[in-house]
Amino acid sequence: MVENLEYNTERVHLIIPEYGRHIQKMVDHAISLEDKEARNKCAKSIIAVMGNLNPHLRDVPDFQHKLWDQLFIISDFKLDVDSPYPKPSREELAERPDPLDYPQNHPKYRFYGNNIKRMIDVANSWEEGDLKEALVMTIANHMKKCFLNWNKDTVEDSVIFEHLYELSEGKINLRDSDEDLSDSLQLLKNKKRFNSKQNNKGKNKNRNRKRF
Repeated sequence: MVENLEYNTERVHLIIPEYGRHIQKMVDHAISLEDKEARNKCAKSIIAVMGNLNPHLRDVPDFQHKLWDQLFIISDFKLDVDSPYPKPSREELAERPDPLDYPQNHPKYRFYGNNIKRMIDVANSWEEGDLKEALVMTIANHMKKCFLNWNKDTVEDSVIFEHLYELSEGKINLRDSDEDLSDSLQLLKNKKRFNSKQNNKGKNKNRNRKRF
């Protein structure tokens, strides 16, 4: 008969669960050592084990620094050892990160996205020539594809040229151009083909998961 079964709900909370309970117990043992030299030796052994658990990160800059920071965090900042790096503090860990700056611009034609405006700005910065003309036509075709993704099943090239003129602040003018953009039907076919491939990939993944 099995006695003294341990349930996770009754065990000590894991501060960094990714390292598992054995690492937590090793850190707790290091904290309990009275001799500092023994604690230092034990801490280095724990760092080595933690590193072996993440071999893919060995070549990442400051990997060792990260491991030592995690060691102190796992110990709840109670481990007194000599670290080759500045010791983190509980206050630093509790600090909130600075808020991210998100684009606050609200374009008139949202279906084109912000990247189209950036591409147009780049095109405006280029000198006149074949490369700029090729970039402008690429942008116009991409705008047409974006338009079809979110709007009607077809769109006249003149509409795209008008939007391009407006978004470029009048610097790119194809309104009187004889150039033709990609055919709407072809773009829609490519879109359906792409969506079909994505759906098939999703189905294959689900089938493989069911096998295992």
